[in-house]
Amino acid sequence: MKIYVFGVGCGAGKLMDSALEPSQVTAFVEERPRADLFLGRPVISPEELARRQVDLLIVTVRDAAGVAARCRELGIGEEKLLFLKNSLVLQDRNSRCDAGEALLGRAYLARLRASQRLIRSPLWTEEELLPEEDLSGDYVRLKTLEAICRDLDEIPGDAAELGVYRGAFARCVNTLLPTRRLWLFDSFEGFDPEESAPFGQGFTEAHRNTSAEQVLALLPHPERAMLRPGLFPRSAEGLEELRFCLVSLDLDLEESTLAGLRWVWPRLSPGGFLLLHDYNNPRLPGVRAALRRYQRELGRALPAVPLCDICGSLILTKERTL
Repeated sequence: MKIYVFGVGCGAGKLMDSALEPSQVTAFVEERPRADLFLGRPVISPEELARRQVDLLIVTVRDAAGVAARCRELGIGEEKLLFLKNSLVLQDRNSRCDAGEALLGRAYLARLRASQRLIRSPLWTEEELLPEEDLSGDYVRLKTLEAICRDLDEIPGDAAELGVYRGAFARCVNTLLPTRRLWLFDSFEGFDPEESAPFGQGFTEAHRNTSAEQVLALLPHPERAMLRPGLFPRSAEGLEELRFCLVSLDLDLEESTLAGLRWVWPRLSPGGFLLLHDYNNPRLPGVRAALRRYQRELGRALPAVPLCDICGSLILTKERTL
């Protein structure tokens, strides 16, 4: 049986660590392959996939609709597609209403139609600042980010992300805070091998599949980005005077997360926000453990609110006086 896996990121890594052996996969598929191999198996383009026998294509990326459309172009039938993300289909109750556009016009009709999501757009949103391709990935997390960024006008400091991976979240921060410098801390080569050793090979290999150039190419305002490649906290040396209004801390592992908290929290401006990703992620318990350790060091709990986003983020804020 010819089994292919679409994607070579975290979703594919999780699949290989929990369900499949690399030997069961004929090849991995990526739109623009950046490497010839992933976990020792070939990485091919969708065009090459179309020339092969495909018994099953397991889709591990979030853009389920895009991959489905691509497979239709390539003649790969839906019966061969298994989606691991974004597989929920919501019923469009307005799909048969033909009179609306004729009577109201397309633009006005678009304002009236409800978005086809489980969660409706917030009442305070007058216009979507982030594109649908971003919102479809993790709607709760990204709309929370937007709400925070709308409330930072009086808070001084730069923005930062510790743990950038491929830059999808950095792109959203750069979009929402176009006038702020955005400091991006990442090795751009994966985790510290010693710290990530207890985790699966798929997890570690997936996080190597990135580059600083790839991240910069995603940003709408790359001139505002300040890249700091290398392992944290060495990559922050010489930046002790910085202050931040917003920080995304997404380092996954306990010791790295603890180092990030120790460095970032004292530099967070009063009224600023720290977004701690994976706090409630059962696969990455070190994030929660790191915060507990840091709070014990401080001798107090930090003000925080958990989100019900995909990976269980925690939003922390620093008290300020008016």
